[in-house]
Amino acid sequence: MGDSMASLQNEVISLARSIHSRVVEWRRDFHAHPELGYEEHRTSRIVEEELKKLGYDVVRVAKTGIVASLGSGEPVVALRADMDALPIQEENDVPYKSRIPGKMHACGHDAHTAMLLGAAHILKQIKKPKGTIKLIFQPAEEGGLGAKKIVESGKIDDVQAFFGLHVWSSLPSGVVGIKEGPVMAGAEAFKITVKGKGGHGAVPHEAIDPIPPACRAVLALNMIIPREIPAYETAVLSVTKINAGTASNIIPETVEMEGTLRTFSEKIRSHIKERMKEIITKEAEASRCEGNIKFSEKYIPPTINDPKIVEIVQKVASSITEVVTPKPTMGAEDFSFYRKIAPAAYAFLGIRNKEKGIIYPHHSPKFNVDEDVLWIGTALHAGIAIELLKNLKDMNLP
Repeated sequence: MGDSMASLQNEVISLARSIHSRVVEWRRDFHAHPELGYEEHRTSRIVEEELKKLGYDVVRVAKTGIVASLGSGEPVVALRADMDALPIQEENDVPYKSRIPGKMHACGHDAHTAMLLGAAHILKQIKKPKGTIKLIFQPAEEGGLGAKKIVESGKIDDVQAFFGLHVWSSLPSGVVGIKEGPVMAGAEAFKITVKGKGGHGAVPHEAIDPIPPACRAVLALNMIIPREIPAYETAVLSVTKINAGTASNIIPETVEMEGTLRTFSEKIRSHIKERMKEIITKEAEASRCEGNIKFSEKYIPPTINDPKIVEIVQKVASSITEVVTPKPTMGAEDFSFYRKIAPAAYAFLGIRNKEKGIIYPHHSPKFNVDEDVLWIGTALHAGIAIELLKNLKDMNLP
């Protein structure tokens, strides 16, 4: 690392530590007032007011989203934080426990928003290379495709590189995880219907029972990946819901099933979907039933990190803390939509701390964040934005 970069990162680290208590205050305030996707009115109002006080140019997008700009001209880089909570009843006994029944920040988006606000303060104070930094405070990551709506808004069409950060419950507190290539899977839901002819359970020959072909179809679907997908590829197909029948003596008219498909490869995804359609149709036909499968329009592409941006992230992160190479996860993230505009990188900040009892996974009613490491995320955002501005022209990104 060059002396100038080391000096700049030291300044970033110092500022991140100095604003840490405010970041914690923001995080606790957001945690106590969770808002679901596209309902983040209070959160976005606080963010907007804070950014305007700092002198950022602020525009509203995707209903409750915010894109704030600092600087002018090229290059243009963007940092992203999601803001939405989950429909979960919190079980933690902490002073900042959710005050909204049935809603909770169980995935760490409160920390994401607070850390990026902290970075906004640093970026306003520090001397930066020429260019524009855009801060994206995104709504509705949890199933609402907020990133897709922000991309469609046209407000970030000029961005040339994106960076995102997620607190991560499986990594030790303070450790940063970053790797090139696939890091989070693409995901889509499906719904299957097998239709027969209802009747009395005592005379099945007078009915056309849809349950046996539906059961055979589930078994056949579970054989696609182990028998048709190469072992070095990764994919998950799970049937997670089956509904059929109303009473013990009634053969139902239909069976309805739902599930999820997750892959890293478009080629693998296409093959599995085609085979799913064949299996459902033919298993149903073999039992004189009708079979149909529909895939949700809410497809989330895989999150794939650009190697050149990853290199920048690794250099900045290693000047702050320990850096590791995480395993890819089959969880999905709509951050992947930003790759439609420009190359991107997505990193993880470890928050697992056994001594503090912070051991519960994301989406758990007992999920919590080790707040002592939030300054690292703040410094990481600011440091990466500066290094991207400095190096983007020479990186020859696609």
